[in-house]
Amino acid sequence: MLLATPREPLREASLPAPVPGPRQLLLQVAACGVCRTDLHVADGELADPKLPLVLGHEIVAVVRGAGAEAARFKPGDRVGVPWLGWACGECRYCQAGRENLCDRARFTGYHLDGGYAEWAVADERFCLALPTAYDDQAVAPLLCAGLIGYRALVAAGDARSLGLYGFGAAAHVVAQVARHQGRRVFAFTRPGDQAAQRFARSLGVEWAGPSDQRPPEPLDAAILFAPVGALVPAALRAVTKGGIVVCAGIHMRDIPPMPYEILWGERVLRSVANLTRKDGEEFLALAPRVPVKTTVEPFPLTQANEALDRLRRGQVHGAAVLLP
Repeated sequence: MLLATPREPLREASLPAPVPGPRQLLLQVAACGVCRTDLHVADGELADPKLPLVLGHEIVAVVRGAGAEAARFKPGDRVGVPWLGWACGECRYCQAGRENLCDRARFTGYHLDGGYAEWAVADERFCLALPTAYDDQAVAPLLCAGLIGYRALVAAGDARSLGLYGFGAAAHVVAQVARHQGRRVFAFTRPGDQAAQRFARSLGVEWAGPSDQRPPEPLDAAILFAPVGALVPAALRAVTKGGIVVCAGIHMRDIPPMPYEILWGERVLRSVANLTRKDGEEFLALAPRVPVKTTVEPFPLTQANEALDRLRRGQVHGAAVLLP
């Protein structure tokens, strides 16, 4: 399913079979999660994507071949391909273990063709071994919703009470991890979205309510998964002095003017950007121990536009997954 022009529907296309480079794997796609970042790319909110482009960076695939220098995996192995598709390994960020900030990084389904397809290629150094406890559909959302959610949770520090703004694919994973760690979780949804609030409560959150309402008590930290800038001052008002607000998305609408007093009191406002291979290894080892249980809605690959539209309208509870 090919993106030829942002803000236009994807179109079904037959492309030449991909040929792996020296360090790449040839992959038969088994499933690919649908992420909000895909929506930002498709809607033209992220600049300069490769065009035409195959979206998708939550790829679950089976190795069917490899380039001459690829030796990490063997044919028949199941691997995951996440957002970070390549980093230089040489810059000050990479050398400091912060490859997620590499200025030359290449991202799957943005600079590199992704997994809204039957076949793909990926650099073996950036592929992840997948836990055997999950089937293809269930593990796909862990590769971005889970990974970026985990990085955001780490950024929130040791907060005992945690607010999650936007209860979709990432939040439904993070809520389970946070509860496993003994944290108290408070879920914020679009006003009036009773279904999402019921979904959050079914996962054991302590409180669920609309994002325009204050929580029943001040929180130690909050993570914003919804790309809504107006939620930043709302979250700062919801956290206690010394609290942390983490913006977990790659794109967000403008943050409105806000009084300094809601940041004062040593509150911290920060973002998380992308992910590292270390994040992937840590989280994929942790998920089966929790155990994280993903809620997925499967779609045939040819219904990718429908899956994106339902995500755009906030009608996916859990995560959407495409199946070739």
